[in-house]
Amino acid sequence: MTRGLMIAAPRSGGGKTTLTLALLAALRRRGIAVRGAKTGPDYIDPAFHEALTGLSSLNLDSWAMPPALLDDVMSQACSGCDMLVTEASMGLFDGLMEPRGARGAPADIAARFGLPVVLVLDISGQGQSAAATALGFATLDPSVRIAGVILNRVGSPRHAAMATRAITATGIPVLGAFGRDTHLQMPERHLGLVQAREHGGLDALAERLATQAERDLDLDAILACAMPQSPAAATDAIAIAPPGQRIAVANDAAFSFLYAHVAAGWRRAGAELHFFSPLNDEGPADGCDACWLPGGYPELHAGRLAAADHFRHALACFAQTRPVHGECGGFMVLGESLTDKAGETHRMTGLLGHATSFARRRMNLGYRTAQLRHDCAIGRAGTVLRGHEFHYATVTDPGNDTPLADMHDGYGEPRGTGGGRRGLVSGTFFHILSTLPALHDGATCTPGIPASATAQVSEQT
Repeated sequence: MTRGLMIAAPRSGGGKTTLTLALLAALRRRGIAVRGAKTGPDYIDPAFHEALTGLSSLNLDSWAMPPALLDDVMSQACSGCDMLVTEASMGLFDGLMEPRGARGAPADIAARFGLPVVLVLDISGQGQSAAATALGFATLDPSVRIAGVILNRVGSPRHAAMATRAITATGIPVLGAFGRDTHLQMPERHLGLVQAREHGGLDALAERLATQAERDLDLDAILACAMPQSPAAATDAIAIAPPGQRIAVANDAAFSFLYAHVAAGWRRAGAELHFFSPLNDEGPADGCDACWLPGGYPELHAGRLAAADHFRHALACFAQTRPVHGECGGFMVLGESLTDKAGETHRMTGLLGHATSFARRRMNLGYRTAQLRHDCAIGRAGTVLRGHEFHYATVTDPGNDTPLADMHDGYGEPRGTGGGRRGLVSGTFFHILSTLPALHDGATCTPGIPASATAQVSEQT
Protein backbone atom coordinates (compact mmCIF):
# COMPACT_ATOMS: atom_id res chain seq x y z
CA MET A 1 0.00 0.00 0.00
CA THR A 2 1.21 3.50 -0.81
CA ARG A 3 2.31 5.60 2.14
CA GLY A 4 2.18 9.37 2.11
CA LEU A 5 3.13 12.58 3.86
CA MET A 6 3.11 16.32 3.18
CA ILE A 7 6.02 18.76 3.15
CA ALA A 8 4.72 22.16 4.27
CA ALA A 9 5.97 25.43 5.74
CA PRO A 10 4.64 28.51 7.51
CA ARG A 11 4.99 30.65 4.37
CA SER A 12 6.09 30.78 0.76
CA GLY A 13 9.82 31.03 0.27
CA GLY A 14 10.65 28.89 3.28
CA GLY A 15 12.38 26.13 1.32
CA LYS A 16 9.57 23.62 0.72
CA THR A 17 10.47 22.95 -2.89
CA THR A 18 14.17 22.41 -2.24
CA LEU A 19 13.43 20.05 0.67
CA THR A 20 10.77 18.20 -1.33
CA LEU A 21 13.11 17.69 -4.27
CA ALA A 22 15.91 16.59 -1.94
CA LEU A 23 13.63 14.02 -0.32
CA LEU A 24 12.35 12.76 -3.68
CA ALA A 25 15.90 12.40 -5.00
CA ALA A 26 17.14 10.64 -1.87
CA LEU A 27 14.23 8.19 -1.75
CA ARG A 28 14.62 7.36 -5.43
CA ARG A 29 18.34 6.77 -4.84
CA ARG A 30 17.27 4.22 -2.21
CA GLY A 31 15.25 2.39 -4.85
CA ILE A 32 11.87 3.51 -3.52
CA ALA A 33 9.17 4.14 -6.13
CA VAL A 34 8.29 7.68 -5.06
CA ARG A 35 5.86 10.14 -6.62
CA GLY A 36 5.39 13.83 -5.95
CA ALA A 37 2.14 15.80 -5.77
CA LYS A 38 1.38 19.48 -5.24
CA THR A 39 -1.46 21.23 -3.45
CA GLY A 40 -3.12 24.13 -5.20
CA PRO A 41 -2.62 25.49 -8.70
CA ASP A 42 0.99 25.14 -9.85
CA TYR A 43 2.61 23.89 -13.05
CA ILE A 44 6.28 24.41 -12.35
CA ASP A 45 6.96 22.43 -9.16
CA PRO A 46 5.17 19.29 -10.43
CA ALA A 47 7.42 19.32 -13.51
CA PHE A 48 10.46 19.17 -11.21
CA HIS A 49 8.83 16.35 -9.22
CA GLU A 50 8.33 14.38 -12.42
CA ALA A 51 11.88 15.04 -13.62
CA LEU A 52 13.35 13.69 -10.37
CA THR A 53 11.03 10.69 -9.90
CA GLY A 54 10.15 9.62 -13.43
CA LEU A 55 6.45 9.67 -12.45
CA SER A 56 3.88 12.36 -13.23
CA SER A 57 3.02 14.74 -10.40
CA LEU A 58 -0.63 15.67 -9.88
CA ASN A 59 -2.29 18.71 -8.31
CA LEU A 60 -4.72 18.48 -5.40
CA ASP A 61 -6.95 21.51 -4.79
CA SER A 62 -9.77 21.54 -2.24
CA TRP A 63 -11.48 24.65 -3.63
CA ALA A 64 -11.18 24.16 -7.37
CA MET A 65 -11.85 20.41 -7.45
CA PRO A 66 -15.22 18.89 -6.56
CA PRO A 67 -14.87 16.11 -3.95
CA ALA A 68 -15.28 13.24 -6.43
CA LEU A 69 -12.56 14.64 -8.68
CA LEU A 70 -10.28 15.37 -5.73
CA ASP A 71 -10.59 11.79 -4.49
CA ASP A 72 -10.05 10.45 -7.98
CA VAL A 73 -6.88 12.50 -8.48
CA MET A 74 -5.57 11.33 -5.10
CA SER A 75 -6.28 7.74 -6.13
CA GLN A 76 -4.29 8.32 -9.33
CA ALA A 77 -1.45 9.89 -7.34
CA CYS A 78 -1.22 6.81 -5.11
CA SER A 79 -1.09 4.37 -8.01
CA GLY A 80 2.21 2.96 -9.21
CA CYS A 81 4.30 4.17 -6.29
CA ASP A 82 5.32 3.10 -2.80
CA MET A 83 5.60 6.62 -1.40
CA LEU A 84 3.70 9.84 -2.15
CA VAL A 85 5.34 13.11 -1.11
CA THR A 86 2.90 16.02 -1.41
CA GLU A 87 4.40 19.49 -1.50
CA ALA A 88 2.21 22.21 -0.02
CA SER A 89 1.71 25.58 -1.64
CA MET A 90 2.01 28.85 0.30
CA GLY A 91 1.76 28.42 4.08
CA LEU A 92 0.13 25.29 5.48
CA PHE A 93 -3.08 27.02 6.57
CA ASP A 94 -3.19 29.68 3.83
CA GLY A 95 -6.19 29.79 1.50
CA LEU A 96 -9.54 31.50 1.17
CA MET A 97 -11.35 32.54 4.33
CA GLU A 98 -14.12 30.01 3.72
CA PRO A 99 -15.67 27.47 3.41
CA ARG A 100 -14.10 25.15 5.95
CA GLY A 101 -12.45 22.15 4.36
CA ALA A 102 -12.60 23.67 0.88
CA ARG A 103 -10.55 26.85 1.18
CA GLY A 104 -7.79 25.75 -1.16
CA ALA A 105 -5.42 25.49 1.81
CA PRO A 106 -2.81 22.70 2.00
CA ALA A 107 -4.24 21.90 5.44
CA ASP A 108 -7.52 20.87 3.75
CA ILE A 109 -5.67 18.19 1.79
CA ALA A 110 -3.69 17.00 4.81
CA ALA A 111 -6.88 16.65 6.85
CA ARG A 112 -8.99 15.03 4.11
CA PHE A 113 -6.44 12.32 3.30
CA GLY A 114 -4.78 11.93 6.70
CA LEU A 115 -1.39 13.06 5.41
CA PRO A 116 1.09 13.64 8.25
CA VAL A 117 2.82 16.99 7.82
CA VAL A 118 6.57 17.51 7.97
CA LEU A 119 6.98 21.22 8.65
CA VAL A 120 9.96 22.99 7.07
CA LEU A 121 11.11 25.86 9.29
CA ASP A 122 13.45 28.51 7.93
CA ILE A 123 15.36 29.37 11.12
CA SER A 124 17.68 31.96 9.62
CA GLY A 125 17.70 34.86 12.05
CA GLN A 126 16.31 32.91 15.01
CA GLY A 127 17.11 30.06 17.36
CA GLN A 128 14.89 28.84 20.21
CA SER A 129 12.01 31.00 18.97
CA ALA A 130 11.46 28.45 16.22
CA ALA A 131 9.81 26.27 18.88
CA ALA A 132 6.95 28.74 19.22
CA THR A 133 6.24 28.52 15.50
CA ALA A 134 6.40 24.72 15.53
CA LEU A 135 4.11 24.45 18.56
CA GLY A 136 1.62 26.91 17.12
CA PHE A 137 1.34 24.96 13.88
CA ALA A 138 1.04 21.67 15.78
CA THR A 139 -1.86 22.87 17.92
CA LEU A 140 -3.82 25.20 15.63
CA ASP A 141 -6.01 22.56 13.98
CA PRO A 142 -6.52 19.13 15.59
CA SER A 143 -7.45 17.62 12.20
CA VAL A 144 -3.92 18.32 10.91
CA ARG A 145 -1.05 16.35 12.46
CA ILE A 146 2.45 17.79 12.49
CA ALA A 147 4.62 14.67 12.47
CA GLY A 148 7.93 16.49 12.75
CA VAL A 149 10.03 19.44 11.75
CA ILE A 150 12.94 19.93 9.35
CA LEU A 151 15.12 22.93 10.13
CA ASN A 152 16.18 24.83 7.03
CA ARG A 153 18.90 27.40 6.32
CA VAL A 154 20.82 26.39 9.41
CA GLY A 155 23.98 28.44 9.95
CA SER A 156 26.04 26.11 12.14
CA PRO A 157 25.82 22.99 14.34
CA ARG A 158 25.33 25.24 17.37
CA HIS A 159 22.50 27.07 15.60
CA ALA A 160 20.81 23.74 14.83
CA ALA A 161 21.28 22.54 18.42
CA MET A 162 19.62 25.64 19.87
CA ALA A 163 16.49 25.25 17.77
CA THR A 164 16.42 21.45 18.08
CA ARG A 165 16.53 21.48 21.88
CA ALA A 166 13.72 24.02 22.12
CA ILE A 167 11.48 22.24 19.59
CA THR A 168 11.95 18.72 20.96
CA ALA A 169 11.08 20.05 24.43
CA THR A 170 7.56 20.67 23.08
CA GLY A 171 7.30 17.00 22.06
CA ILE A 172 7.72 17.64 18.32
CA PRO A 173 10.50 15.58 16.66
CA VAL A 174 13.18 17.32 14.65
CA LEU A 175 13.83 15.18 11.57
CA GLY A 176 16.84 16.98 10.19
CA ALA A 177 18.67 20.26 9.79
CA PHE A 178 19.37 21.41 6.24
CA GLY A 179 22.39 23.67 6.03
CA ARG A 180 22.68 26.75 3.86
CA ASP A 181 24.05 25.98 0.40
CA THR A 182 23.96 28.61 -2.32
CA HIS A 183 24.65 25.92 -4.91
CA LEU A 184 21.21 24.45 -4.20
CA GLN A 185 19.32 27.67 -4.94
CA MET A 186 16.97 27.24 -7.88
CA PRO A 187 16.91 29.93 -10.61
CA GLU A 188 13.65 31.89 -10.70
CA ARG A 189 11.63 34.13 -13.00
CA HIS A 190 8.37 36.02 -12.67
CA LEU A 191 6.00 33.03 -12.37
CA GLY A 192 8.29 30.99 -10.09
CA LEU A 193 11.19 28.69 -10.75
CA VAL A 194 12.74 28.36 -14.20
CA GLN A 195 11.01 25.37 -15.78
CA ALA A 196 12.48 21.91 -15.31
CA ARG A 197 12.80 21.44 -19.09
CA GLU A 198 15.01 24.57 -19.23
CA HIS A 199 17.24 23.62 -16.29
CA GLY A 200 20.49 22.47 -17.87
CA GLY A 201 22.01 20.88 -14.77
CA LEU A 202 19.01 19.07 -13.35
CA ASP A 203 20.66 15.65 -13.07
CA ALA A 204 23.64 17.12 -11.23
CA LEU A 205 21.33 19.11 -8.98
CA ALA A 206 19.36 15.97 -8.12
CA GLU A 207 22.57 14.22 -7.12
CA ARG A 208 23.61 17.11 -4.87
CA LEU A 209 20.16 17.26 -3.30
CA ALA A 210 20.11 13.53 -2.63
CA THR A 211 23.58 13.65 -1.09
CA GLN A 212 22.70 16.54 1.19
CA ALA A 213 19.42 14.87 2.21
CA GLU A 214 21.29 11.70 3.16
CA ARG A 215 23.71 13.78 5.20
CA ASP A 216 21.33 16.24 6.88
CA LEU A 217 18.00 14.44 7.18
CA ASP A 218 16.91 11.40 9.17
CA LEU A 219 15.40 9.62 6.19
CA ASP A 220 14.36 6.57 8.20
CA ALA A 221 12.46 8.75 10.67
CA ILE A 222 10.80 10.67 7.84
CA LEU A 223 9.72 7.43 6.18
CA ALA A 224 8.34 6.24 9.52
CA CYS A 225 6.14 9.36 9.66
CA ALA A 226 4.35 8.45 6.43
CA MET A 227 0.91 6.89 6.76
CA PRO A 228 -0.81 4.32 4.51
CA GLN A 229 -3.14 5.94 2.00
CA SER A 230 -6.45 4.41 1.05
CA PRO A 231 -8.28 7.08 -0.98
CA ALA A 232 -11.81 6.51 -2.16
CA ALA A 233 -12.13 4.22 -5.14
CA ALA A 234 -11.52 5.96 -8.45
CA THR A 235 -14.74 7.26 -10.00
CA ASP A 236 -13.26 8.07 -13.41
CA ALA A 237 -14.15 11.71 -12.76
CA ILE A 238 -13.03 13.95 -15.61
CA ALA A 239 -11.81 17.47 -14.84
CA ILE A 240 -12.98 18.83 -18.19
CA ALA A 241 -14.44 17.05 -21.18
CA PRO A 242 -11.93 16.64 -24.03
CA PRO A 243 -12.46 19.23 -26.77
CA GLY A 244 -12.07 16.53 -29.41
CA GLN A 245 -11.18 12.91 -30.11
CA ARG A 246 -7.71 13.82 -31.39
CA ILE A 247 -6.34 16.93 -29.67
CA ALA A 248 -3.34 18.83 -31.02
CA VAL A 249 -1.52 20.25 -27.98
CA ALA A 250 1.25 22.85 -28.26
CA ASN A 251 4.17 21.61 -26.17
CA ASP A 252 7.55 23.34 -25.86
CA ALA A 253 9.31 25.94 -23.69
CA ALA A 254 6.65 28.54 -24.61
CA PHE A 255 3.64 26.24 -24.06
CA SER A 256 4.13 23.86 -21.15
CA PHE A 257 1.40 24.58 -18.59
CA LEU A 258 -0.95 21.62 -19.02
CA TYR A 259 -2.27 20.07 -15.82
CA ALA A 260 -1.50 16.37 -15.60
CA HIS A 261 -4.94 15.51 -14.23
CA VAL A 262 -6.60 17.30 -17.17
CA ALA A 263 -4.52 15.39 -19.71
CA ALA A 264 -5.10 12.12 -17.85
CA GLY A 265 -8.84 12.76 -17.86
CA TRP A 266 -8.86 13.37 -21.59
CA ARG A 267 -7.01 10.12 -22.21
CA ARG A 268 -9.35 8.20 -19.90
CA ALA A 269 -12.27 9.60 -21.90
CA GLY A 270 -10.73 8.08 -25.02
CA ALA A 271 -9.04 11.14 -26.50
CA GLU A 272 -5.58 11.12 -28.07
CA LEU A 273 -3.07 13.92 -27.49
CA HIS A 274 -0.78 14.89 -30.37
CA PHE A 275 1.97 17.32 -29.40
CA PHE A 276 3.55 19.92 -31.65
CA SER A 277 6.04 22.75 -31.15
CA PRO A 278 5.21 26.28 -32.32
CA LEU A 279 8.77 27.30 -31.45
CA ASN A 280 9.95 24.79 -34.04
CA ASP A 281 7.47 26.30 -36.49
CA GLU A 282 5.16 23.28 -36.34
CA GLY A 283 1.39 23.50 -36.69
CA PRO A 284 -1.42 21.26 -35.45
CA ALA A 285 -1.71 17.99 -37.36
CA ASP A 286 -4.43 17.89 -40.00
CA GLY A 287 -5.76 14.64 -38.55
CA CYS A 288 -6.71 16.34 -35.26
CA ASP A 289 -10.15 17.73 -34.56
CA ALA A 290 -9.29 20.28 -31.84
CA CYS A 291 -6.25 22.36 -30.86
CA TRP A 292 -5.16 23.44 -27.38
CA LEU A 293 -2.56 26.13 -26.69
CA PRO A 294 -1.58 25.85 -23.02
CA GLY A 295 -0.03 28.60 -20.95
CA GLY A 296 3.68 29.01 -20.53
CA TYR A 297 6.21 31.72 -21.33
CA PRO A 298 5.49 33.01 -24.85
CA GLU A 299 6.73 36.44 -23.78
CA LEU A 300 10.26 35.01 -23.55
CA HIS A 301 10.04 33.63 -27.09
CA ALA A 302 7.87 36.25 -28.79
CA GLY A 303 10.39 36.90 -31.55
CA ARG A 304 10.59 33.24 -32.54
CA LEU A 305 6.82 32.89 -32.44
CA ALA A 306 6.41 35.98 -34.62
CA ALA A 307 8.81 34.44 -37.15
CA ALA A 308 7.06 31.03 -37.14
CA ASP A 309 5.15 31.59 -40.38
CA HIS A 310 4.20 27.95 -40.91
CA PHE A 311 2.79 27.69 -37.37
CA ARG A 312 0.66 30.80 -37.79
CA HIS A 313 -0.61 29.77 -41.23
CA ALA A 314 -1.34 26.18 -40.20
CA LEU A 315 -3.19 27.32 -37.05
CA ALA A 316 -5.28 29.80 -39.05
CA CYS A 317 -6.25 27.09 -41.54
CA PHE A 318 -7.06 24.68 -38.71
CA ALA A 319 -9.28 27.25 -36.96
CA GLN A 320 -11.49 27.64 -40.03
CA THR A 321 -13.09 24.25 -39.45
CA ARG A 322 -12.06 23.04 -35.98
CA PRO A 323 -12.04 24.53 -32.46
CA VAL A 324 -8.92 26.17 -31.05
CA HIS A 325 -8.55 27.26 -27.41
CA GLY A 326 -5.74 29.12 -25.65
CA GLU A 327 -5.10 29.39 -21.92
CA CYS A 328 -3.16 32.40 -20.57
CA GLY A 329 0.05 32.29 -22.64
CA GLY A 330 -1.88 30.52 -25.37
CA PHE A 331 -4.50 33.26 -25.19
CA MET A 332 -1.78 35.88 -25.66
CA VAL A 333 -0.49 34.11 -28.77
CA LEU A 334 -4.01 33.96 -30.23
CA GLY A 335 -4.13 37.78 -30.09
CA GLU A 336 -2.91 40.39 -32.54
CA SER A 337 0.36 41.22 -30.78
CA LEU A 338 2.49 40.67 -27.69
CA THR A 339 4.87 43.33 -26.34
CA ASP A 340 7.82 41.95 -24.39
CA LYS A 341 9.35 43.48 -21.27
CA ALA A 342 11.87 45.42 -23.38
CA GLY A 343 8.96 47.19 -25.07
CA GLU A 344 9.30 45.47 -28.45
CA THR A 345 5.98 44.51 -30.00
CA HIS A 346 5.73 41.20 -31.84
CA ARG A 347 3.02 40.05 -34.22
CA MET A 348 1.03 37.04 -33.01
CA THR A 349 -1.53 34.85 -34.80
CA GLY A 350 -4.35 37.42 -34.95
CA LEU A 351 -7.08 34.79 -34.51
CA LEU A 352 -8.45 36.97 -31.71
CA GLY A 353 -8.35 40.76 -31.60
CA HIS A 354 -6.68 41.65 -28.29
CA ALA A 355 -3.12 42.82 -27.66
CA THR A 356 -1.07 42.11 -24.52
CA SER A 357 2.08 43.60 -23.02
CA PHE A 358 4.77 42.91 -20.43
CA ALA A 359 6.31 46.36 -20.75
CA ARG A 360 4.30 47.46 -17.73
CA ARG A 361 3.80 44.35 -15.66
CA ARG A 362 0.91 43.92 -13.26
CA MET A 363 0.33 40.73 -11.30
CA ASN A 364 -3.06 39.05 -11.65
CA LEU A 365 -3.42 36.22 -9.18
CA GLY A 366 -6.27 34.28 -7.61
CA TYR A 367 -8.96 31.64 -7.85
CA ARG A 368 -11.60 32.15 -10.50
CA THR A 369 -14.99 30.75 -11.46
CA ALA A 370 -15.99 31.13 -15.10
CA GLN A 371 -19.49 30.65 -16.51
CA LEU A 372 -19.37 30.28 -20.28
CA ARG A 373 -21.51 32.58 -22.36
CA HIS A 374 -21.14 30.51 -25.54
CA ASP A 375 -20.46 27.00 -26.74
CA CYS A 376 -16.72 26.57 -27.32
CA ALA A 377 -13.88 24.09 -26.97
CA ILE A 378 -14.04 24.12 -23.16
CA GLY A 379 -17.77 23.52 -22.74
CA ARG A 380 -21.35 24.41 -23.60
CA ALA A 381 -22.90 27.77 -22.82
CA GLY A 382 -23.77 27.93 -19.11
CA THR A 383 -21.01 25.52 -18.06
CA VAL A 384 -19.30 26.59 -14.82
CA LEU A 385 -15.55 26.03 -14.55
CA ARG A 386 -13.17 26.51 -11.66
CA GLY A 387 -9.52 27.43 -11.87
CA HIS A 388 -7.16 30.34 -11.40
CA GLU A 389 -5.30 33.25 -12.95
CA PHE A 390 -1.59 33.94 -12.52
CA HIS A 391 0.07 36.28 -14.99
CA TYR A 392 1.81 39.63 -15.27
CA ALA A 393 0.51 40.63 -18.69
CA THR A 394 -1.73 43.62 -19.27
CA VAL A 395 -4.27 43.97 -22.06
CA THR A 396 -3.37 47.07 -24.03
CA ASP A 397 -6.17 46.62 -26.57
CA PRO A 398 -9.21 44.46 -25.73
CA GLY A 399 -10.23 44.03 -29.38
CA ASN A 400 -13.80 43.48 -30.50
CA ASP A 401 -14.30 39.76 -29.92
CA THR A 402 -17.31 38.39 -28.09
CA PRO A 403 -16.56 37.95 -24.34
CA LEU A 404 -16.14 34.27 -23.52
CA ALA A 405 -17.27 34.01 -19.88
CA ASP A 406 -18.57 35.79 -16.82
CA MET A 407 -15.86 35.72 -14.17
CA HIS A 408 -16.02 35.63 -10.36
CA ASP A 409 -13.27 35.43 -7.78
CA GLY A 410 -12.91 32.76 -5.10
CA TYR A 411 -15.47 34.47 -2.87
CA GLY A 412 -18.07 34.76 -5.62
CA GLU A 413 -17.46 38.48 -6.25
CA PRO A 414 -17.97 39.48 -9.90
CA ARG A 415 -14.88 40.28 -11.95
CA GLY A 416 -16.60 41.20 -15.20
CA THR A 417 -16.19 39.24 -18.39
CA GLY A 418 -13.10 37.34 -19.39
CA GLY A 419 -11.52 36.00 -22.54
CA GLY A 420 -12.75 36.21 -26.06
CA ARG A 421 -14.41 34.16 -28.79
CA ARG A 422 -14.41 34.53 -32.57
CA GLY A 423 -15.85 31.73 -34.66
CA LEU A 424 -14.29 28.47 -33.49
CA VAL A 425 -11.45 30.22 -31.64
CA SER A 426 -11.62 30.93 -27.91
CA GLY A 427 -9.18 31.95 -25.23
CA THR A 428 -8.82 33.35 -21.75
CA PHE A 429 -6.21 34.11 -19.08
CA PHE A 430 -8.12 31.61 -16.90
CA HIS A 431 -6.45 28.21 -16.25
CA ILE A 432 -9.05 25.45 -15.85
CA LEU A 433 -8.79 22.96 -12.98
CA SER A 434 -12.28 21.46 -13.14
CA THR A 435 -15.84 21.63 -14.39
CA LEU A 436 -18.40 21.95 -11.62
CA PRO A 437 -21.10 19.29 -11.63
CA ALA A 438 -24.69 20.21 -12.40
CA LEU A 439 -27.13 20.48 -9.51
CA HIS A 440 -29.55 17.62 -8.89
CA ASP A 441 -32.41 19.45 -10.61
CA GLY A 442 -30.39 19.55 -13.80
CA ALA A 443 -29.47 23.23 -13.55
CA THR A 444 -25.88 24.35 -13.66
CA CYS A 445 -24.20 25.52 -10.46
CA THR A 446 -24.07 29.29 -10.13
CA PRO A 447 -20.67 30.93 -9.87
CA GLY A 448 -19.06 31.66 -6.53
CA ILE A 449 -19.27 29.98 -3.17
CA PRO A 450 -22.90 29.30 -2.27
CA ALA A 451 -24.30 26.08 -3.80
CA SER A 452 -21.12 24.37 -4.90
CA ALA A 453 -19.08 25.30 -1.83
CA THR A 454 -21.79 24.14 0.55
CA ALA A 455 -21.92 20.80 -1.23
CA GLN A 456 -18.14 20.47 -0.94
CA VAL A 457 -18.17 21.19 2.78
CA SER A 458 -20.93 18.70 3.49
CA GLU A 459 -19.09 15.95 1.61
CA GLN A 460 -15.72 16.66 3.19
CA THR A 461 -16.71 16.91 6.86
